[in-house]
Amino acid sequence: MGLSFGNYDEICDTVALIVCPLLGSELGLEPKCYSRNVEINNTIIFQPATCFVHIAALIMTAIMIYHVRSKYTAVGRKEIVLFFYLYAVAEILAIFLDSAIIPTYSTAYAVFAAIYVGLGTAIYWCLLINGFVGFQFAEDGTPKSLWFLRISCVVLWLIGFLVALATFKSVGGLSPTKTVGLWVVQLLFPVVCVAIYVISQIILVLRTLDDRWPLGDITFGTLAFVAACVLMFGFSATICDKVKHYIDGTFFGTLCLLFAVMMTYKYWDSITKEDLEFSVGSKQSVWEVKDPLIGAGDVDVMGPASINTHESPFSGGHSSNRNNSPGRLAPGFGSKGSGYPPAGQYGGSTY
Repeated sequence: MGLSFGNYDEICDTVALIVCPLLGSELGLEPKCYSRNVEINNTIIFQPATCFVHIAALIMTAIMIYHVRSKYTAVGRKEIVLFFYLYAVAEILAIFLDSAIIPTYSTAYAVFAAIYVGLGTAIYWCLLINGFVGFQFAEDGTPKSLWFLRISCVVLWLIGFLVALATFKSVGGLSPTKTVGLWVVQLLFPVVCVAIYVISQIILVLRTLDDRWPLGDITFGTLAFVAACVLMFGFSATICDKVKHYIDGTFFGTLCLLFAVMMTYKYWDSITKEDLEFSVGSKQSVWEVKDPLIGAGDVDVMGPASINTHESPFSGGHSSNRNNSPGRLAPGFGSKGSGYPPAGQYGGSTY
């Protein structure tokens, strides 16, 4: 397949993208080969296999969001969870648009397709900004960091939405046959964001962490993203012909993108960890001093409530050391030997 800048003709000739029915002539652009449709309760469902992948993506995203939210003190927890929320909303829309439950000839389809394009722009922008959270240019979890991310995502969503809608409705010099703006926000912008994110995370791992295993997560995630692009834009028609129209490139493309998102979570999880000093999980940690040199009358149990070094997270106060705790990043971040409790300072015992 040849790929020309700003042109959807060859792309839509290969793969059935959501925007293709709204481009080109009044009849839209159709691929040479697309997966079989099924009829359920007098309703024709397009891309049934791809819809199952979208549903699986929603389930996996819900699991990832749960685990992210459970790591109360991890670096960039609130920032990365926004990325998964946006991805989940986009997957919900994709179910209705890919399956044509919202008919392609209706006015609503153009509006929801524009919303979907805007969400894609916001998702990749959110990923890009999350790539710089670990560098602590702004303290993560603070209103400054969160509102910058939220407002910028809304702005990028609005840009993508307006460009797509103007293309579908022939407004502002854009039209279904003049698709340069849509091509940039939907196809070029995501590739640039992913490239910057990958480079920034490689730098973060090499300069900040002693552990090099997170590079494997970055590698697998990048390969999955590349595979999604290749399978969708390069081999969709070939796959469709070989499997007798049961599936096409959108099935494998959506599946690979899901795997890339899962690797993004796995990478984030591998470079962050809980700080027990500030953990507010349901299972409270108790450290027991088992030193025979301590007499029976001495205190031999020390719980989290006895820690007075910092304010309690439930006290209403704010600790200035919350985001500077070395335990919030993987081993290798910060000075060695840091963390709680310090060895050798409580009756000579080792924890």
